[in-house]
Amino acid sequence: MNKNLNLHIESLIFASEKPITTEEITSVVEETLEILLDPGQVEEAINFLKEKYSSDDFAIEIIEISGGFAFMTKGAFHLTISNYLKQTTTKKLSKAALETLSIVAYKQPVSKSEIESIRGVNCDYAIQKLLDKELVEIKGRSEGVGKPLLYGTSEKFFDYFGLRGVQDLPKLKDFELPENMIGTPAPDEYEAVNVMNTESVTLEALPEETNTKEEE
Repeated sequence: MNKNLNLHIESLIFASEKPITTEEITSVVEETLEILLDPGQVEEAINFLKEKYSSDDFAIEIIEISGGFAFMTKGAFHLTISNYLKQTTTKKLSKAALETLSIVAYKQPVSKSEIESIRGVNCDYAIQKLLDKELVEIKGRSEGVGKPLLYGTSEKFFDYFGLRGVQDLPKLKDFELPENMIGTPAPDEYEAVNVMNTESVTLEALPEETNTKEEE
């Protein structure tokens, strides 16, 4: 039974679009196998799988994140994945979208007006583009006037760029050159950088004259 249980749990972690919890795994496995699992059986199986994928024979591993479990690429292969994504995904994003995504990543949760105050241009199109690509998602509403929507990066964003979470983003102090700043010089809390770090996209300072319409 143990081996069979391990395989069912392995398939669930692999197939889940978001980190899957122990409770979700237990519920699905019990329904599928028509059994009642003893407390600790799922945890024991997950620990076995984590140990299995910790081997150097695998480029992926099972990690606990956001209250559940998910497969992630090991750190040693993040550069490979990053280079692949540069060639296949980020090149489809405009400079405006990349700048907006950078601000969202570092300021999240952040409202559209806050993004626009940093970039100096209207960001409707860029935000919609990022929502369509599922790199950004709505995180709720602000308690401020008008209760504007707040945006943050999605799990897909972290998967795309080989990050485990916000804590893996490059530190702002590492980006001190003017060409790495968006918009006119501002206090540290308003700095944002290009998290993709691609050679094809340079975050140059925006023109001093504020645009009212963003280019696609």
